[in-house]
Amino acid sequence: MTGLQAIKYSRGKLEVLDQLRLPHEFVYDGVSTCEEGFDCIKAMRVRGAPAIAIVAALSLAVELEAKKDGAEKREDVVSYINTRLDYLMDSRPTAVDLANAIKLLKTKSHNASSASTSSPAEACAEVRRAFIEAAEKILEDDYTTNLAIGRYGAEYLRRQQMPVVTPVDENDMLRYYTTSPPGTQGAPDSTYRKLSVLTHCNTGSLATSGHGTALGIIRSLHKMNYLSHAYCTETRPYNQGSRLTAFELVYENIPSTLITDSMAGALFARFKEEKNISAVVVGADRVARNGDTANKIGTYALAVLAKHHGIKFVVAAPTTSIDLYTLSGSDIKIEDRAGIELTQITGAVVSKEGKVDIDDSKRVAIADQRINVWNPAFDVTPHELIDAIITERGELTRNSKGAFEFRHIMPERWKEQVEGEKEVNGEEGMQFQMDGL
Repeated sequence: MTGLQAIKYSRGKLEVLDQLRLPHEFVYDGVSTCEEGFDCIKAMRVRGAPAIAIVAALSLAVELEAKKDGAEKREDVVSYINTRLDYLMDSRPTAVDLANAIKLLKTKSHNASSASTSSPAEACAEVRRAFIEAAEKILEDDYTTNLAIGRYGAEYLRRQQMPVVTPVDENDMLRYYTTSPPGTQGAPDSTYRKLSVLTHCNTGSLATSGHGTALGIIRSLHKMNYLSHAYCTETRPYNQGSRLTAFELVYENIPSTLITDSMAGALFARFKEEKNISAVVVGADRVARNGDTANKIGTYALAVLAKHHGIKFVVAAPTTSIDLYTLSGSDIKIEDRAGIELTQITGAVVSKEGKVDIDDSKRVAIADQRINVWNPAFDVTPHELIDAIITERGELTRNSKGAFEFRHIMPERWKEQVEGEKEVNGEEGMQFQMDGL
């Protein structure tokens, strides 16, 4: 794996990049306990649904490698694992990737315990090993998934472009690319305008094991020479866009511009045609069964603006972020965060000469500290405003009834969680049934 890494792992050792100190400092924090992993997630030193699940899983894997469970019987190892995973779940209850990872890890541990016929000491070792290998596989699979999402997303956006029929000035050729029309073999090449996109929050290497989801699509567009320009919002109040996405785009030399969240409508109105702004591409913390999508606060507003301006609104999400137990966005629990995130901010001090002093940071008040604050971490975008959901198994668009249908891209989960819902999930239908696994 090359490029930026939010997570560095080798068996028994986990390091997490402190993203609160970016873009001015590159500092990795060692994580050797579930408490340290929980704190990384809760304090948002690590963020992004895939990365959260990975850090939670690997923090417990590090504990188990060090045999911190202290168990002498396999049942006690399983009990320890279940208790620690339940604790980690509370670090970010909105992120369905975390819930999916916990469900998987509990099942793997339970199965390893049930299958073991070894001595008590060896059986304990087998359960620990099964958990550690499953956690490591989550890390490995996420990177492969992101590469596939990037490829499918780039090709989906390419197919939305119409060929240019008027001759292109040779001095302007850098704004165009030439390739065969989508879905054709042996046809003459056509010329297309490179496209521009807007993204929100951070969905790149810093939010995943590498490459990213929505930002991974932008990376793939750039690599395939389809991209003209990427715009990123600052993403208030935590500024993941200005601190992290802008950093990633500059790091990879991708042509890019930072805007405030409130500038998106003006950007579309003034530059849609000139810059060929073709899509808003965002990630997802949770996608409900009907396609409603919970993501960073401000996503819903961007979807409304995109709809008004005739711009595609695209969600990039691994299938692990699709929650078939949650029927619609109204069932998704939205986390409210502390008000001081809106009224105070910390940053490195800038000298009169314009130099950033990374050794001197200050926390300053940016609002009257007596004002009431509402600070939801996420909002829910109705599926009617979403043009496509890009997964590692391909793209999904709404059917003739205006609904998203996930049955065909994850048939096994659909059969278990939807067709067998009453047996598996009782009357709740909202959260994974993890107790007893």
